[in-house]
Amino acid sequence: MSYQSRHGSLLTEDARTRKRNRAESRFKAYGLTAVIASVLALFMLLASILSNGLGAFQQTFVTINIALPEDKLDKSGVRDPEVMAKVSTFGYTPLIRDGLVQTLANAGIETDQSAKALLGLISKEAPAALRYRVLANPDLVGQTVSMELLANGRIDGFFKGRVTMESAALDKNTSPEILQVAQQLADDGLMTTRFNWGFLTKPDASDQRPESAGLGVAILGSLYMMIVVLALALPLGVAASIYLEEFAPNNWITDLIEVNISNLAAVPSIVYGILGLAIFINFAGLPQSAPLVGGLVLTLMTLPTIIISTRAALKSVPPSIRDAALGVGASKMQSVFHHVLPLAAPGILTGTIIGLAQALGETAPLLLIGMVAFVKEYPEIGIEGFTDPATALPVQIFNWTQRADPAFVERAFGAIITLLVFLLFMNLLAIFLRRKFERRW
Repeated sequence: MSYQSRHGSLLTEDARTRKRNRAESRFKAYGLTAVIASVLALFMLLASILSNGLGAFQQTFVTINIALPEDKLDKSGVRDPEVMAKVSTFGYTPLIRDGLVQTLANAGIETDQSAKALLGLISKEAPAALRYRVLANPDLVGQTVSMELLANGRIDGFFKGRVTMESAALDKNTSPEILQVAQQLADDGLMTTRFNWGFLTKPDASDQRPESAGLGVAILGSLYMMIVVLALALPLGVAASIYLEEFAPNNWITDLIEVNISNLAAVPSIVYGILGLAIFINFAGLPQSAPLVGGLVLTLMTLPTIIISTRAALKSVPPSIRDAALGVGASKMQSVFHHVLPLAAPGILTGTIIGLAQALGETAPLLLIGMVAFVKEYPEIGIEGFTDPATALPVQIFNWTQRADPAFVERAFGAIITLLVFLLFMNLLAIFLRRKFERRW
């Protein structure tokens, strides 16, 4: 009896074949469903972040005319900034109050609110901003200047839909009447909401001034830490990888080292924070909340990732390249540095950038070394800045989410967008470098 008569035609599906095909179809459907669910979850996450955080890049400003009398700001008349600095921000607050009242009168806006209550329209950061401008240009004393000042966080929230008349009636920091005055100022073009570069350049602010809080110190601190990580982790990681892959003998010692490197890559990041606290701060005496310490901790955390990716890149180079180099008289070191390493460079750079991106988003180890502290001053530009107090982007996000004012939550989402942009740029750079230098065999 032939095979066809016993089992049927190969061109006709039998019950077993139909069952197998249905199983394959189900598996494809499960996989497609998982992909669609993952993409939808990603889009929901991005939509949530963007909807809550894009407002942080917009800020409300109010324009008023402020008189700067000489008898209040420079009684000596010498226009010396050092002498004028004796007038604190408290001396500038009445000038802003009077200027606001006069601006409302000139605009024909009538209100029964007191001058003190009307100051709730303007950020508490305004006196410091006015003082800084006067000290930077003492010749303004004796004139009336037009100033664009930050509006109060509640007023900013009103124009962004975060604050309503109903919520203002229950809020001790504002009132529906103040919101009505703000709306009239906006109708007259004296109060506008526009892009705020200060969110990316200014330092953090106190709980009473959410509208003036920025990411300037955090961005600079993260930049300093990435410089430390790049300067230490890349050469150490590449050197260790080259030795282990090309020169180290195959024995139990190298096997133990390789196993421990793989284990270190899986260690929780907070463990590295404890290690950094014990070694760099308690033992070595380095300052807390310094980019140098943060960079050293992140270097320890990033090294295993760079070593593993670099070894994988070195292994991807065909053995024939090494054999050919040795065959024409090159030494072992020459074959590695002149032939193998250049061909492995795309993988090494990609692994390094991914390791830096991972370090950029770490929070837990930085919290343990004190980088959660409130830092108002920028670190110095140069070598001194590596030991000055600073913070980092993920730590700043954590800090803002712990504050009660809803404006800080909005800024936390805005900081997440900024961090994601940096991470996206670094990943795109890794892809570009790989495609540019990659050699296909």
